[in-house]
Amino acid sequence: MNNLPSSNAPLLSIRGVTKSYPMGSSRLEVLKGIDLDVQPGEAVCIVGQSGSGKSTLLHVMGTLDKPTLGKVHFKNAELTRESDEKLAEFRNRSMGFVFQFHHLMAEFSAIENVMMPCRIAGLAPKESREKAEKLLDLMGLKERVNHYPSEMSGGEQQRVAIARALVLEPQVLFADEPTGNLDTANAAKIQDLFFELKEKLNLTLVVVTHDMGFAQKFPRVLKMRDGLWA
Repeated sequence: MNNLPSSNAPLLSIRGVTKSYPMGSSRLEVLKGIDLDVQPGEAVCIVGQSGSGKSTLLHVMGTLDKPTLGKVHFKNAELTRESDEKLAEFRNRSMGFVFQFHHLMAEFSAIENVMMPCRIAGLAPKESREKAEKLLDLMGLKERVNHYPSEMSGGEQQRVAIARALVLEPQVLFADEPTGNLDTANAAKIQDLFFELKEKLNLTLVVVTHDMGFAQKFPRVLKMRDGLWA
């Protein structure tokens, strides 16, 4: 399995990544020395059984968690050297995240939820609203911009979450079981949407899933088992 560099410079590169957690007098080893390169514009799917380490790997790649050992590079920058504050700013600008649960804020409308990363980044309200409206329109939610999460279906809520992840035009979109909480019909629509957005927005896509039907749509599929590539 080719997880190492091609002739092109990778967008995202990890080397020797381990992750362990203390468990009493011992440690639980979740990642056991992972190498991976992701090229710009790639669509990569990581699969494996529950407990294989795939979600932990995505979190480390996305700087949501730091490795115990090893390095994470984005282009030429070694992210593992950066402070938590700088990583948070970097993530907001350069990475988007979608999870199994949409994590929308119930007290805010669809457009207010999508605008939230813009507000954190300090963009002007007018620019923030324009970006959010454009994405919600692209998601087929033009008529839902002022609706609250409780007024939308599960599939619509996940589309709002995807729009929020993309509003600052990240270079890479990470998704962890993004259709795991949806019925079959809505899951299929969201899966197709990921690939449509990849082409329209020139995204690099890294998705973790246990859904082999979804995985088969990817040109590159990597399998994990017990914290290692299978």
